[in-house]
Amino acid sequence: MPEVRIIARGEGYAVVDKPPNFLSVPGKGPGKQDCAAARVRALFPDATGPLVVHRLDWETSGLLVFGLTPDAQRALSRQFERRQVEKAYVALVEGRVAPDAGLIEAPIRLDVEHRPRRVVDHALGQTSTTRFRVLAREVDRTRLLLEPVTGRTHQLRVHLSAPPESGGLGHAIQGDVLYGSEASRRGEFPRLMLHAFRLSFLEPGTGRRVAFESPAPF
Repeated sequence: MPEVRIIARGEGYAVVDKPPNFLSVPGKGPGKQDCAAARVRALFPDATGPLVVHRLDWETSGLLVFGLTPDAQRALSRQFERRQVEKAYVALVEGRVAPDAGLIEAPIRLDVEHRPRRVVDHALGQTSTTRFRVLAREVDRTRLLLEPVTGRTHQLRVHLSAPPESGGLGHAIQGDVLYGSEASRRGEFPRLMLHAFRLSFLEPGTGRRVAFESPAPF
């Protein structure tokens, strides 16, 4: 059974480390009720809040914060809406990325004919922005630090995989079966190589900025 590790318990909130290939919130159907939110509810039975503030894709591992009281949940949700939360990810992408750093600004929308995929659409897409920086270049892959300015569904995966002519980076995340190479779709990588390693927000109640980290497991 996947382990949801508690990173921190604060006044009205809990930060956990979600494993890969595990739901953040309950899915549809009786077999999809085990998730990070359900584990937090079981670990903190005195919690009175609706818990869920944000989520990670099923395939993505890393840090999630949950509100344990209604006031804390609302305060944290407002911070996400106002872009006061700082998030950073580590990814291993296919190929060698040439620029040392950059900014990806490519609007994203749902691909209605190929759900749940998203596509870059400069006419109809929602504004989406991602900062990236190279951490290391290897023979056939690059380790990147990613900082999403906006929080669209599949944003990092789309921004990295989309071709440069559409505004993307043109280097898909290894193990991405939706947006990656044929090798990823064949399952040649153990998982989606994307991990939410840093999360920083204003602590409910005190207003002081706190930060938490979880090293990438790859």
